[in-house]
Amino acid sequence: MGGEPRGHREPNRPRLHAARPLLLVVDADPERLERCETELDRGFGADFRVRGESTTAAASDLLRRAHEWEQRVAVVMVDNALPDDERAQIFAAARTLHPDARRALLIEWGAWADRTTASAILTAMSVGDINYYVLKPWIAHDELFHRTVAEFVQEWSRFEVANLREVVVIAAELSVRGQEIRSLLARNGIPSAFRASGTSLANDALEYIGEPDPGDGVLVWMPAVGGTVLHDPTDVEIAEAWGVPTTLASDDTSFDVLVIGAGPGGLAAAVYASSEGLRTLVVERESIGGQAGTSSLIRNYLGFSRGIRGSELAQRGYQQAWVFGAHFVLMRTVEQLEKRDGEFRAVIGDVGEVTARAVVLATGVTYRRLNVPSLEKLMGNGVYYGASVSEAHGLMNRDACVVGGGNSAGQAVLHLARYCRQVLLVIRGEDLTASMSKYLIDAIDAADNITVRSSSEVVDGGGDGRLQRMTLRDRKTGAEETIPIDGLFVMIGAVPGTEWLPDGVARDPRGFVLTGSDAAADPLWPENRPPQPYETTLPGLFAVGDVRSESVKRVASAVGEGSVVVSQIHTHLRVSSDA
Repeated sequence: MGGEPRGHREPNRPRLHAARPLLLVVDADPERLERCETELDRGFGADFRVRGESTTAAASDLLRRAHEWEQRVAVVMVDNALPDDERAQIFAAARTLHPDARRALLIEWGAWADRTTASAILTAMSVGDINYYVLKPWIAHDELFHRTVAEFVQEWSRFEVANLREVVVIAAELSVRGQEIRSLLARNGIPSAFRASGTSLANDALEYIGEPDPGDGVLVWMPAVGGTVLHDPTDVEIAEAWGVPTTLASDDTSFDVLVIGAGPGGLAAAVYASSEGLRTLVVERESIGGQAGTSSLIRNYLGFSRGIRGSELAQRGYQQAWVFGAHFVLMRTVEQLEKRDGEFRAVIGDVGEVTARAVVLATGVTYRRLNVPSLEKLMGNGVYYGASVSEAHGLMNRDACVVGGGNSAGQAVLHLARYCRQVLLVIRGEDLTASMSKYLIDAIDAADNITVRSSSEVVDGGGDGRLQRMTLRDRKTGAEETIPIDGLFVMIGAVPGTEWLPDGVARDPRGFVLTGSDAAADPLWPENRPPQPYETTLPGLFAVGDVRSESVKRVASAVGEGSVVVSQIHTHLRVSSDA
């Protein structure tokens, strides 16, 4: 890949970025193998090495040698006609030795009519052998084949640290602030690469931009936006340097709709409201996508058959709303909200007051804390709340633990399993069926490096400056066990964080906002008419997504609620105008 900073190559030792990345195709049929090689050469030969192998032994040996020589492997495609055990052997080598490589099953055109083929694809995806399938080229210049491989290459490039990314973060490997910045960039969908201080990759970049090693600090370089270099930046400074809006013009304070929260529900509301001519402002206190933005892979969202990262889905929604004219203020908090003279007034921290005719509350939830003091001290040093894909690289060939039984926890476990030696999933209940989708449970059951510990909880832990051990307690027997661990990801339930809302907004005992018929039954509802389905007890204030009481905690349902609520906003605005 072009544009990589130059460095001094060690003699007689291949460097990680010295050779072109590899595209490997494995097919026992020599004619079809040649056709695949020809098409790959035609489309990607300038930037990638194309290798075709006809046997499992040759392919496995090639992957092993590439690993030993620290050479990059971008895509591995294996013919579905190979025996099951041979396919599994190749995919296992690719997954273990080159975890960033995209893996695909090659199938013939028309194979979709064979249910055994569909079953093979589904099984391979469920156990993590493949990312998806690729239809073999059947003519010269097969553009569908080229496009599919190009999508795999693009996915691979976002994880490969040796590629020159749009943002490069350089810090000590165990830097807490470095990890925070990596997580910030990942959650906001900003393509980035982390290079640990003292490594050849970090030194290459520093030499190229003429900067010294940041030492205990953090250096952020943005080659894609004019080569901006930031030293120990704040989150807001990073956002503003990238061009993310964090404030408003002084005279730009009046809107039709204020959306609080930029998770899936808030983004959907922004897209539909702005596309229908409503002047819309979205305020988000952390990152685009909310909790969904931390999901390493959402596989059951309609239209994305290969799955999609939560951050990428959120970025698409953000860009879509922006094109329609929605205004965004990120990394700011709505500190106060009140309704006065039929109009909402909101105070945004470090921005000021804005007004809106209607408000959509889409603030989502935050994860509950473990409340284990010894582990709280290690926040950012091996202990993390939520699942950030940026941390997986740092746990290569180490042991990790995820605490929680929901879908986000399942996705995190499967993602970490690509890199970690062993991953432990700790749940308080007796099994996963009550809180996790079946496809995730099946994939976890099939993974040989994932262990589920039921009826258990984390009660202690520690380490010398970084997490090295944790203590589990069996909730049935009370027995405790201390085990070595390198990374702990905590995802143990949701807190809506609605205590700042006006007193006129009714909430259930857990703090989730009442809407629709639940709002109508509450004494706080002030109107003679019934509230609309997503309307709260404060007329004109609507709630969608996870913050709403009794909502379905799924990305698709939040998107659906965010889109549907706009028609209810139109009704509210029309009734308010008539009044």
